[in-house]
Amino acid sequence: MDKIDAPIIEKVTYDGEVAGHLNDVIGGDSKKRQLLFDYPTVYLIYAANKNHSYEVYVGETNDIERRTQQHLNDDPRVRDDWKKMSQESDAHLLIIGHDHFNKSLTLDIENQMMLFMLGVPSVKRLNNRRENEQNDYYTSDEKEIIFSKIWRRLRALDNHLFPIEREIRDSAIFKASPFHKLTPEQERAKDVIIDKVIDSLMKDKTGQLILVEGEAGSGKTVLLSTIFYLLSHLDKSSVRLDTSNLKNYLLINHDEQFKVYRDIIHKLELDKRVRDTVSKPTHFINSHPEDAPKVDIVLIDEAHLLWTQGKQAYRGKNQLDDILNRSRVTIAVFDKKQILKTEEYLDSDQIRRMEERARKQNDLIMLTNQLRINAEPQTVHWIKNLIDKRVVTNIPSDKKYDLRVFDNALEMYNQIKVKAKNEESGLSRILATFDWKYNSKRKPKNGGNWMVTAGNLSLPWNLQLEAPKEVRKSKKKLPWAEQEQTIGEVGSTYTIQGFDLNYCGVIIGPSVKYRNGHIIFDSKMSENTNAVRNRTLRDGQKAQVADQLLPNELNVLLTRGVNGLYIYAVDEQLRKALLKAQQGLIGDNTTN
Repeated sequence: MDKIDAPIIEKVTYDGEVAGHLNDVIGGDSKKRQLLFDYPTVYLIYAANKNHSYEVYVGETNDIERRTQQHLNDDPRVRDDWKKMSQESDAHLLIIGHDHFNKSLTLDIENQMMLFMLGVPSVKRLNNRRENEQNDYYTSDEKEIIFSKIWRRLRALDNHLFPIEREIRDSAIFKASPFHKLTPEQERAKDVIIDKVIDSLMKDKTGQLILVEGEAGSGKTVLLSTIFYLLSHLDKSSVRLDTSNLKNYLLINHDEQFKVYRDIIHKLELDKRVRDTVSKPTHFINSHPEDAPKVDIVLIDEAHLLWTQGKQAYRGKNQLDDILNRSRVTIAVFDKKQILKTEEYLDSDQIRRMEERARKQNDLIMLTNQLRINAEPQTVHWIKNLIDKRVVTNIPSDKKYDLRVFDNALEMYNQIKVKAKNEESGLSRILATFDWKYNSKRKPKNGGNWMVTAGNLSLPWNLQLEAPKEVRKSKKKLPWAEQEQTIGEVGSTYTIQGFDLNYCGVIIGPSVKYRNGHIIFDSKMSENTNAVRNRTLRDGQKAQVADQLLPNELNVLLTRGVNGLYIYAVDEQLRKALLKAQQGLIGDNTTN
């Protein structure tokens, strides 16, 4: 690849005086003017508010002078947001040029800019006119390099609006953004789902279930986020359907993920048409009586967290059934291996019937790719064997993925702290199975914190340490793992499910043991009441389902690490077996 030059970036005041005179305002040599006026460009228009937050518009154009005139003279007449922007006293226009820019590359850079700006904490409103993801083209392999060069230049202009690239990539809102380039598998699923939704709405169908299944890390959340964004921007001229009053909802039964989706929807202003666009399932069900007009589309992330029995303010028997009865189309993403609580429990027959309902309409979609764990297939297979087949096999050699077993819990924690401090390593935290007491409503009798104690390590459980005072208000909006004080805590499935970490240290507690060559789960050693209490089955009998739920807990924890997984096991026999596996000393125990 030829040497890639730095971009040209010009910052000008965005006001009425620049309209029609941009050519006069921008000086410089002929090369610079050629890149900004004769080549396609990417641009940002932004204004800072009193509280140091920003409203940002991202666009691309073949003619920056004409486009600027359009934004200043024409758009304010028909759109209030452009009228407000034109009246801002401190608004600016950033024009980005590069000698490798062509139409396809600028569209991709524009989309990448939307992806990154969505993850900037100080950006409160983000606008763009279209979704621009491009297929492969001549200079597509240069996109990441050129974008990083652009971002570094922008950061030099304003490091508040343009934070360190790594910080944004680590944020949950970035990872759940609807502006990611989809894999071919996700792209096919997206097209099928959008077509099915349009067909259902045009034929006035009701109660339709589109079920998307995939294991942890298969790209379900990004797919769902993208579909919600696209459905919110359906053009009635292209789908022969009146989309002006579509009522779309996104439901999630997880506190940390709820924060992320609410932030995305608010920044992109997708909540203008419908109140409580992002909602918890119980709130949605109770706010929409079954005899009221049905809403158009409901999307459910982490549908395995829906309740299958009454609890608290929910008086029904199955939340998915109640949602289907209140919507025309329901799109649910589901992973049976992430069901964690007795109130979420579905037996194999219930899962089969749910899948069959979707399959009959050709509405069952499977995602099979592993997109989170950046490892060789044999490493992913090792983790699956540990959880699904309950065997410990020799840990494979893998230059891409850092999988380590520790004999010392404190040493593992220290290694995670080193990773967390390293800008290149990024977001890293300690997690544990729920085998130590915790109560979010009260302190322990000694007045201290609920602690996780494993070997020579003792740390407080999640959601107990206070954030530094100067950032306390803003940090409340962030997921647990992104709050800086949480490097001193231990996370659980309740704070990490649905998210990922670059490096993940997992304390496997005493509920997971190794006996006679196999892993067993001891519910008596678990403090996870939600998993070990009896569940009332459909026939009225009470049953223990912990042997199905505790492996799911371990599955969630062991599949969070993108670039590395560190393990410490409290059970001595399990720890010894894992250490032997690390040395390649485990005999052949059948895993196929």
